Amino acid sequence: MPVAASPPPILFDAHRRAARLTRARLDRADFLHRRAAEDAVDSLAVILRPFEAIVDTSALPGPFAAALAVAPDVAARLGPVQAVPAGGDPGAQPLPLAAESQDLVVSLFSLHWANDLPGALAHIRRVLRPDGLFLGALFGAGTLNELRAVLTEAELEARGGAQARVSPFADGYDGAGLLQRAGFTLPVSDVDRVTVLYTDMFALLRDMRAMGETSALAGPVRPLTRSIAARAAQLYAQRHGQSDGRIKATFEIIRLAGWAPHDSQPKPARRGAAHVRLADALGVREIKAGPDGSVS
Repeated sequence: MPVAASPPPILFDAHRRAARLTRARLDRADFLHRRAAEDAVDSLAVILRPFEAIVDTSALPGPFAAALAVAPDVAARLGPVQAVPAGGDPGAQPLPLAAESQDLVVSLFSLHWANDLPGALAHIRRVLRPDGLFLGALFGAGTLNELRAVLTEAELEARGGAQARVSPFADGYDGAGLLQRAGFTLPVSDVDRVTVLYTDMFALLRDMRAMGETSALAGPVRPLTRSIAARAAQLYAQRHGQSDGRIKATFEIIRLAGWAPHDSQPKPARRGAAHVRLADALGVREIKAGPDGSVS
């Protein structure tokens, strides 16, 4: 008798995540969303074909449409963009769209909150027409590694134990494999690492709140005391302070591209062989942080 597959573990609280998004103020910290949206538009700029039915399932829709507004050559080949925010857990519910109804699906910074990431990608694959395109961006494993370490150390010092405060993120090397598993063809994954400088840890946390990206981990939360937060800020400055007194924060953006199968497409590479840079595959320029750590 076949054994039923176990459901994926519940890592994130969908209600908590939805509350974070409701309180987000992206106008105060939109630089990563703008960067990911501009990368998506750059990818479309080298794909010389029209896309009529388009849906934006980003956590906070708006940046993709804004990037299109300043790229008229790309926008001229696209139909109207329908915003269908993924909500608290993009992997919990199928998108409210008919199967094979979309030519292009864009998802910016929603998929790293999915309890079932393969399932969320399968939902996206389901709504794409044959030869439809998916473009996505999500935070990867290197994101906020500095913050994760100092919060853990400060809490261990004070309490003898520490609670997870920063979400676990997917490994960038898994991107193409996840797309293949969800049924995409010609899958491509690339990683964009960005270093941002802040006056202190609390300025970083304000930006994370504005992005709606503070912790939505499931389970009870033991609040940090002021003394633990102050100790974490001290450790952050000691370990990651720059010569001008600012601290660095690392963000790793996994960029994904995959197509719904179609007979006209080249035969895909064998599983595990799709480790190609997105910039190389689509002819897109790579954007990097400046030598001082600033985003450009």
